[in-house]
Amino acid sequence: MHLFENYRCLPVRFIRGEGVYLYDDKGKRYLDFLAGIAVNTLGYADPDLTEAICLQAKRLIHVSNLFENPWQEEVAKELLEEFWTKGRVFFCNSGAEANEAAIKLVRKYWRDRGEDRYRIVVFKNGFHGRTYGSLSATAQPKFHEGFQPMLEGFDWADLNDIASVEKAVNDKTGAIMLEVIQGEGGVNECTEEFLKELQDICDRKNLLLVIDEVQTGMGRTGRFFAHQHYKLNPDIVTLAKGLGGGLPIGAVIAREEVALSMGPGSHGSTFGGNPLVCEVSKVVIRKVKRLLPHVEEVGSYFKEKLQALKAGKVKGRGLMLGLDIGRDCSEVVKKSLERGLVINCTAGSVLRFLPPLIVEKKHVDEAIVVLEEVLSL
Repeated sequence: MHLFENYRCLPVRFIRGEGVYLYDDKGKRYLDFLAGIAVNTLGYADPDLTEAICLQAKRLIHVSNLFENPWQEEVAKELLEEFWTKGRVFFCNSGAEANEAAIKLVRKYWRDRGEDRYRIVVFKNGFHGRTYGSLSATAQPKFHEGFQPMLEGFDWADLNDIASVEKAVNDKTGAIMLEVIQGEGGVNECTEEFLKELQDICDRKNLLLVIDEVQTGMGRTGRFFAHQHYKLNPDIVTLAKGLGGGLPIGAVIAREEVALSMGPGSHGSTFGGNPLVCEVSKVVIRKVKRLLPHVEEVGSYFKEKLQALKAGKVKGRGLMLGLDIGRDCSEVVKKSLERGLVINCTAGSVLRFLPPLIVEKKHVDEAIVVLEEVLSL
């Protein structure tokens, strides 16, 4: 073995994919309801995505960000069409990097105004990444084990408990940061009333609202951004995973006034937003926008089918769903894999479903048959 043992790999080697299916090195077919953890938005071997990769690879793969990059401008324009106000975009390579940049941006914004407002309110069971800033913003002690001390400046609150948020805010608070549906934390949804009150607190206390859309974004919930369901006005949005359709790219979208705090030399990324990944992202974004009604329709159908199993609490929205079976779900994942269904266990007891956005009702039916059998064992 030549690799770090930081992943618990299941004993399957996938060598190719087509549509919503993966194939292992023995030729066995698997229905993929994980999509690389919400990454393979358009499934596998999408012809438009594949063509974009091939054509751009022949032209230009990488150029330094010391020069103008027209591909970045095109993708930024597409993203800002979904943003609620005038803004700007920074490109990086992952969700953790996007959240790191957002944390830096919050601090820089307030420093530029001569205010020592560096603290950020985050939420228990949230997840923002594994780099030091994003890990410190992740209010789950199990991820901190062995890496302490965490970076200073993060105050924890309880999801859907506005009183705990009020208590966490102080004169050093500069922002509130959250996922509107917690992914790694167990597909935990914010209530509409809670988010309305959260926006009100930000408005009243002049706090920046940072929404982590790394997992919920790119059409995953039936809107381009999940926060659009709730008519929120974030100052900063982070994005990654599905944005590249399988290639690594992250993005930070910020209200113009906030974005201008990141002036020359304040932050950067060698590979962020290279021509190849931006050309592909442009294809993904345009196709995702057309898929939004489909995601809502199939997502609702899937949720109803999961509820009909009566196997536990069904959570989530669109094609970001969870089934809390109230017990360890790792064996369910293994037995499903043996039967050709790829799913995931998170927060110990929650089966998480993140299929490609092109999934059809017939694929849902196929998955339900496997789940019904495995959950009855």
